[in-house]
Amino acid sequence: MTDIEINCIAASRTWRGGVVVDDDVRPDEVAAEIRDPDNIVWIDLLQPDGGELGALVHELGLPPTAVEDALAPFERPKVSRREGYLFFTVYATRLRPHDHLDPTKGRMVSSRVSGIMTPHALVTIRLDDGFDMTQPERTWREDSHLLQYGAGALVHGLLDVIVDGHFETIQALDDETERLEDVLFAAGQPKAGFIRQVYGLRKDLVDLRRVVLPMREVVNGVLRHRTGPHTELDSWYDDLYDHVLRAAEWTESLRDMVATMFETHLSLQDSRLNQIMKKLAGWAAIIAVPTAITGWFGQNVPYWGFNQPWGVGLSALMILVSSIGLYLLFRLNDWV
Repeated sequence: MTDIEINCIAASRTWRGGVVVDDDVRPDEVAAEIRDPDNIVWIDLLQPDGGELGALVHELGLPPTAVEDALAPFERPKVSRREGYLFFTVYATRLRPHDHLDPTKGRMVSSRVSGIMTPHALVTIRLDDGFDMTQPERTWREDSHLLQYGAGALVHGLLDVIVDGHFETIQALDDETERLEDVLFAAGQPKAGFIRQVYGLRKDLVDLRRVVLPMREVVNGVLRHRTGPHTELDSWYDDLYDHVLRAAEWTESLRDMVATMFETHLSLQDSRLNQIMKKLAGWAAIIAVPTAITGWFGQNVPYWGFNQPWGVGLSALMILVSSIGLYLLFRLNDWV
């Protein structure tokens, strides 16, 4: 064992025949545990540095390139086959609550989880504590009969929890979309912050799309590159792949819905503007009538009622009757 001390192990476990035989695997025990073909070993590393991860990778007998894969920044969700191991990177998602929302940022938060899988071991690497590993542990306990088929069962349980988290995030964004639809079509014009909310929702969906869509390649790649004679997990991975497809399709449909909502808002704005212009034109027509009448009677020629008190009343009555008549006509045709 290398002299570098490994302090980043957050959790560890060894199973044999689906039963836990050691729930505290020390760094110096890793190599011996993995060499036993009847064992399945899981090591969870939280915020490791290059030296600590390199020491553990050396114990696993893996090449140093595994350290670069696990710690490289800005990695997209992916899976790749390396010499002697399978490496994958995925992202768990969650949403910030509305009352803690920073208006300059979206609600969605992603946490990166990488994994190094050998036939008898899984090493998970988390760069932050945003993802709760107790959820995969619960899944492994509930489906402990699958652990007899190798480390692929551990990877399946981990990916299944992450995909379920994607569904929860998508469902929350779907509810938010429906709420904004109700605001859009409610009586009266949406408030000024409506467009900001739609834009924030669209930003969250774009971020979510970046981590959900590549999951198809990840699950398919793990299924294709798994080593070992066991095929019993294939049906479980097929079911997981179906869930990933549904999550991707749901995300795409929500993205299209939000784009449609934005376009509908613009169309409704144009429609409201046309209504306003129509009403202004109607009122202008109504005002034009008394203007024309008063202009006519204002000419310096005798007319019916000229220099008579009742002439003023007659002109006022004509203005009133004409204006009311035009108003009722326009109102009947929904012009005002």
